[in-house]
Amino acid sequence: MADFENFETLAVRSQIERSQHREHSAPIYMTSSFVFEDAEQARAMFADEIPGNIYSRYSNPNTSEFIEKVCLMEGAEDGFAVASGMSAMFTSMAAFLKSGDHVLACRSIFGSTHQIITQLFPRWGIEHSYADIDKPETWEAMIRPNTKMIFIETPSNPNLDLIDLEWIGKLANKHGVLLNVDNCFATPYLQNPLKYGAHIVTHSATKFMDGQGRAIGGVIVASKELTKEMRFFARHTGPSMSPFNAWILSKSLETLAVRMERHCENALKLATWLENHPKVEKVKYPFLPSHPQYDIAKKQMRYGGAIVTFYAKGGIEKGKSFLNKVKLISHTPNLGDTRTSATHPASTTHSKLTDEERNKVGISAGLIRISVGLEHIDDIIKDVDQALS
Repeated sequence: MADFENFETLAVRSQIERSQHREHSAPIYMTSSFVFEDAEQARAMFADEIPGNIYSRYSNPNTSEFIEKVCLMEGAEDGFAVASGMSAMFTSMAAFLKSGDHVLACRSIFGSTHQIITQLFPRWGIEHSYADIDKPETWEAMIRPNTKMIFIETPSNPNLDLIDLEWIGKLANKHGVLLNVDNCFATPYLQNPLKYGAHIVTHSATKFMDGQGRAIGGVIVASKELTKEMRFFARHTGPSMSPFNAWILSKSLETLAVRMERHCENALKLATWLENHPKVEKVKYPFLPSHPQYDIAKKQMRYGGAIVTFYAKGGIEKGKSFLNKVKLISHTPNLGDTRTSATHPASTTHSKLTDEERNKVGISAGLIRISVGLEHIDDIIKDVDQALS
């Protein structure tokens, strides 16, 4: 693979070695375990003296291929695939944290990640603080002697707030703190946090990596040293990805670039159109000049992504009315699908946050999150227009 440098070629041509059957497409290795040639080989594999597959909870040819592709896309040395996006978020943090440690996180994060940090980690004596994305000058003072990790989303879910990766990378390295970036909304095609100083990159592969609403999965990439810690944690706690899902996700990555280009093209057109709609109070999209972090988006993202959020005039009742009236658009909490979907974060994905917590990150009662799909943009706009009207 060293001969190929372009993203699209790496995505299509990185593949596990063919078997004796000379298959063009990688087969599915639906096996729970693997056979040893002799007792010495078994001993050496368990001792990590030689590479090889032992048990599909540890590794499998399909998960290995999927991980290799994501590593090539992100510019990472190594990685580990897990059962879901939230498995990735939890493993990427819990593998390094212990009682007495402190996590500094951006305030605007996914609802389940918020629950891990605020409800589960305190049970084990792990402290946390939230920093405001729009107040970068306050972050350094919030780093404590026991701060072990900075965790961020950029763009954030659902409000599409952005953090300057170059700035936060330098801050984390200055203080010797691990920087963990949830890169799910951007995907490796639009943004590569490791290039800016991040140490760990996490993904919900369920979203754009799959791209068709078929499979659940997560993946974490980092240096070999950090991955060794995460692999130990995951190997013994068991959040393994199934070979079948890994096969699906690896094949999906072959079309990630072309899909994301259409997603982003449609999203920018929809966001621009929404800005001029009389029943829309505000629109947020990273590549709109009106976005407060537009310059950051242009610096570190290839395109603006596939997510558009807008605030409907009329608050929660107008938001409910919109979702009840959509015809083409799917009303579902998932995102990253070929099919355009919409959700109301305040009552679904972020419903466990208090009103105060939602208000601090701009998740108002009237906010609608649209994951813009691959349908013709005229049909998407037509459905949004009739639902608003």
